[in-house]
Amino acid sequence: MNLGRLMRRRRASAAGTRRRYLRDYGRIILLVLAILGLGSGGGYLYATQIVFRVSQSPESDLREVPDVRGVSALDAETFLRDQGLELGAIDSISHPDVRRGTVLGQTPLPGQLALPAGQVGLTLSLGAERRPIPDVTRLRADQALTLLETGGFEVTIDSVESDVTEGRIVSTFPEGGVVLPIPARVLVSVSLGPPMVTMPILAGMREEVARVLLDSLGLVLGEVEARFRFGFNQGEVLEHFPPADSLIHAGTEVRLVIGRRGFFRE
Repeated sequence: MNLGRLMRRRRASAAGTRRRYLRDYGRIILLVLAILGLGSGGGYLYATQIVFRVSQSPESDLREVPDVRGVSALDAETFLRDQGLELGAIDSISHPDVRRGTVLGQTPLPGQLALPAGQVGLTLSLGAERRPIPDVTRLRADQALTLLETGGFEVTIDSVESDVTEGRIVSTFPEGGVVLPIPARVLVSVSLGPPMVTMPILAGMREEVARVLLDSLGLVLGEVEARFRFGFNQGEVLEHFPPADSLIHAGTEVRLVIGRRGFFRE
């Protein structure tokens, strides 16, 4: 057998095998690409025409949502119907400055487009919330302040002299129980305690004059002690307690020592 002829036959057979392999491989790739293309196209059509189908309404059929904020609910409904829209869900919230029944907000917002007969939701004002002022008289100032501020009241504090214990509430203005729109300002008067008085010099005064002076200063006459005396100071104040120039509260009791001719009290 001729060795050269045999080698040529083998090379020709191998080359034919490679061509058939490449031809079959190309057909497989084309088939895969075709399947992928069909799948992508079908998915796109399914998504756009069935799942996320876009409305075919022409733009001329859409309605511009009017701005109905700041008007009453009745007027808002009229404006919406003039635009071919309907009144939707309504909710309400309190507002310190906007009158009850006035539109505070809307959905969709003004200027947005909506389908014919589309609904527009409104948020209406309930007006200012109203609460009664709590009665805080006789409470400590810190307790009263916490109670009032927690209730939505703005507190202004004033200090006054009073028979009420120092640091406690004497009064409020307006007084407790008055109903006010929140937020509201309340004036609170806090006690400084009774007014302070400088004890006058009573020694040498006639007893009846000392009594009148003590009463005019808001001081209270307490025990009157008689002390035996000769001379011209009978019926006069010999001593007093608290002593002169003491700074004392109004209502403090003052004890007097009065000169007498004998050991007795009037």
